[in-house]
Amino acid sequence: MDMRIAELRDLIDRHARPDTSTPIPGIMIARHDVSAHEQTMSGTVMALVAQGTKRIALGDRVYEYRPGQYLVASIDLPVSGQFLDASPDHPALGFGFVLDPMTVAELLLQAGSDGLRRGYGPPPSSMLVSDAPMAMMDAVLRLLRLLETPRDIAVLAPLIKREILWRLSVGEQGSVVRQLGLADSHLSHVARAVGWIREHYAKSFKVEDVAEFAGMSISAFYRNFQAVTAMSPIQFQKQIRLQEARLLLATHPNDVTGVGFRVGYESASQFSREYRRHFGTAPSQDALNLRGIATAPMNI
Repeated sequence: MDMRIAELRDLIDRHARPDTSTPIPGIMIARHDVSAHEQTMSGTVMALVAQGTKRIALGDRVYEYRPGQYLVASIDLPVSGQFLDASPDHPALGFGFVLDPMTVAELLLQAGSDGLRRGYGPPPSSMLVSDAPMAMMDAVLRLLRLLETPRDIAVLAPLIKREILWRLSVGEQGSVVRQLGLADSHLSHVARAVGWIREHYAKSFKVEDVAEFAGMSISAFYRNFQAVTAMSPIQFQKQIRLQEARLLLATHPNDVTGVGFRVGYESASQFSREYRRHFGTAPSQDALNLRGIATAPMNI
């Protein structure tokens, strides 16, 4: 495994771009020289660490993963994350693979009734960490080696990506990956609710209405939503509101009150109080900090 991780580090370090993209669709690689803390959305991804230690917080749950370990995020959720020990001399290096529910569904159908049957069950947590088995590491390495021979990407990358997705589907985190491909799984119902709340985050809602939209009873909805997201629906809405507010403050630093109203807060004091609790600083001060970051010269 050590030789595989060493090659993975070398490939990522050699080909990483500032925007994390690669010529292979749905594949990202990243290099971080500082241990910056960030609030972001998780995406629906498999993330594998090649160097460094990554810590992710989702609600009251904290996940850490190290070289040779991977995390699966099955729903795009608001998280805070940080590489703990990144520096220019020892950068954090990571690999990301966007999970496509349609491809998961195709693999389950190809596997036959056994693959479909094993896709149902209680909703797993939306995030899990596991050790990457050698077969998966081998496939990831073969995929990233294609960056050295770009003419092979169009033909070989789709095949290797399907292999990685299959390894995930039958591996330690297979239950969560398989549920991605089933339209009537518990996970898909929660994902439907998550999408609705993200789209209507600025509006008040009744939980029973969202439960009906998701196709679940109120009790089942509460239970499954909490199991998947580590948050209640109202807590999830608050996280989305505050993240959207921070994005708006970056471009409207002199309109803190207006930003609070735009994301759904009826009280400026409540907005300021919850913003400070979440980001560690008042929105007015954070707006100044964000403006400084946006106008600072870039180091190329």
